[in-house]
Amino acid sequence: MGDVPGGLPRGAKATADLTHWRAAVAAGARLHTGARARRVVLDERGRARGVEYVDRDGGERLATAGVVVLAANGIGTPRLLLLSAGPRHPHGLANRSDLVGRRLMVHPFATVAGVFDEPLRSWFGHAGPKIVSYEFYETDAARGFVRGAKWSLGGVAGPVGIALASAENDPPPWGSGHRAAMRARLGRTMSWGIFTEDLPEDDNRVTLDPSRSDSDGLPAARVTYRISENTSRMLDFHSRRARESLLAAGAESVHAEAPVRRAGWHLLGTARMGEDPETSVVDRDLQAHDVENLYIADASTFVTAAGVNPTSTVVALAARLAEHLVTARRGITVAG
Repeated sequence: MGDVPGGLPRGAKATADLTHWRAAVAAGARLHTGARARRVVLDERGRARGVEYVDRDGGERLATAGVVVLAANGIGTPRLLLLSAGPRHPHGLANRSDLVGRRLMVHPFATVAGVFDEPLRSWFGHAGPKIVSYEFYETDAARGFVRGAKWSLGGVAGPVGIALASAENDPPPWGSGHRAAMRARLGRTMSWGIFTEDLPEDDNRVTLDPSRSDSDGLPAARVTYRISENTSRMLDFHSRRARESLLAAGAESVHAEAPVRRAGWHLLGTARMGEDPETSVVDRDLQAHDVENLYIADASTFVTAAGVNPTSTVVALAARLAEHLVTARRGITVAG
């Protein structure tokens, strides 16, 4: 298929435009890009009629459907449900439980990087873990906190990343000493990335901002989040153990950042799955308790965060939802 500058083959990354969109369009799906969803619209029976959205030219449109599936992650999905409040659902669509937007989990993240006195070619290869450890993943009450974290060992970025301290909290100096510091660190640094298991806290939540809006005038999502005492203890414990491991492996110096403030990529838990409509938003089939033809297919349905990347679970749940919809459409009773 040809190459792009820098040696990355075209189509090397599993983005949706390569893995799903082409096949979906070929099968008859219509893809609307540059669209911003405003609200889920209900019919007179209280069923989802479709989604009202703003197109790239600012025009208001309505996409109608027999089934509506939301997949806007742990911030976008609760925001849209809250934007869809109306007479039937005054506190937000599908929000009888008052859990839409609550229990946001983000996997607080730490990095502990060791600098070694030997060339490791640590800039080489994919950006991701080469070694994974679950040594401290399960609860041990003696540590003073519950649950644990996954450790992922990988290289540290190339020259720009090292110069800007992308994985360290101790950037090389500019000016005098910069060249020596870069020579000492570039290709000689390995880092543990520590994914902690966040806990579902009611007050960590997504709401609608009363004063700020997006470029189409829709209320922005307001994220309220505080790292719990349990997670703080977890980060401290794991950072200390990771430091010990790197020093034992021969690192000359170790630099830690816990938590990494620019992290929080995984957005989970704000539309909880469960059997009881009073304590959850969707059921085991990801169907909203309060709107029978509304489904959610993203990590907002997670009950707990675990301490691992959520993508595989999201994909598995989405595939299960797709099977459920196909089976239900054929009029066959779906097994639990």
